[in-house]
Amino acid sequence: MNTEEWFDVVDERVCVIDRRKRSDVHLECLRHRAVHILLFRSDGALLTHLRSDTKDEFPGVWTSSAAGHVSAGESYEDTAPRELQEELGIQCALQRLHKFDACPETSMEFTVLYRGEWDGDVAPDPGEIQCVKWIQPAELKQRVAEHPENYSAAFRLQFSWYIENIDSGI
Repeated sequence: MNTEEWFDVVDERVCVIDRRKRSDVHLECLRHRAVHILLFRSDGALLTHLRSDTKDEFPGVWTSSAAGHVSAGESYEDTAPRELQEELGIQCALQRLHKFDACPETSMEFTVLYRGEWDGDVAPDPGEIQCVKWIQPAELKQRVAEHPENYSAAFRLQFSWYIENIDSGI
């Protein structure tokens, strides 16, 4: 039995105005909410993951360490640790960094970006993730600049913001 996720549809002030099925929200490009997490090791490397080819949005491209939609009735603060557990099989403290407005690059998602630190193993969900890679931010910045098409639009936006506002020494 495949039960479809339900999302809160939000207005430009991120106030809930409706509750709709995931497929309807994406088909109609309605504003909704999501989280992205940047997970760093103590040596500074950032975990990125290659999205599954079966994903309905941005299949087969690299993106943040973990990400996901805020389900109907859920908060950003509840969603971030849930997604980290579901996608990577871990739990760690998360720091809220920034909230991005809904726009075409975020697939009309108001997105909160979080940062976490983790030096242990991860257990990627094979339904979501093809593979993971730890990479130093300077090298990642170069790769994104040379081949932006290999990275999701949301990740490019968020990683650029991170470099400009948090780690400008890259």
